[in-house]
Amino acid sequence: MDRKHIHETNPKRTAIALVIFVVIIIIGLITIRNPRLTYSLDPNQTVELAVMDEHGFFPYDLEDVINGNNDTIILIDIRNKFIYGQGHIPGSENISAYTLLENDNIRRLKQLKEDGLTVVIYGEDQLEANGPWMVFQQLGFDNIKYLYGGYQYYNMWKDSLRNSYTDDGYMKGFPRVDYAEIATSKNTMGRDEETPAPVTVKRKKKSTVAEGGC
Repeated sequence: MDRKHIHETNPKRTAIALVIFVVIIIIGLITIRNPRLTYSLDPNQTVELAVMDEHGFFPYDLEDVINGNNDTIILIDIRNKFIYGQGHIPGSENISAYTLLENDNIRRLKQLKEDGLTVVIYGEDQLEANGPWMVFQQLGFDNIKYLYGGYQYYNMWKDSLRNSYTDDGYMKGFPRVDYAEIATSKNTMGRDEETPAPVTVKRKKKSTVAEGGC
């Protein structure tokens, strides 16, 4: 069966999500005289990072994390508590996307960065984590990655993650949208625009040393 993700049928959702997060940032800077958060990157720099595979975490690497063979990775599920309770990746923490920027959570993330740990955030699909990931990049959390495919992809292949790739090393059934092209599009929302061509995600060569760290 050909399974399609939401972003394949409605790529405008990505642009809408990006706009929402940019608006939130702007409102925060205007309404808070002495913002408690300092932005290290501007939105354009962050979008450029989004197209680099090194900022994503491949599902086949989850096996080492789940089995306890890689203790340098912290998984954070950014869905709400109810959905998290219905099913999540074993060993993951639950911090809702709505509370990620609260003081206690920011302090924890800073401590994880100081400890040299890599944080992998995931939502129901990859799009749900892309917006928060961009915000954290702007805040200087370069140790935070997003999970390719999100929980949907993990749940689909959880019993055979290493078999969820084709012989050519691509994630099965998961074309990746070019987020930079959508974010930098000159078309305004609401107008008809061409659907961006899918960009496949190529599997990295598996090294003998578990990935992790900053």
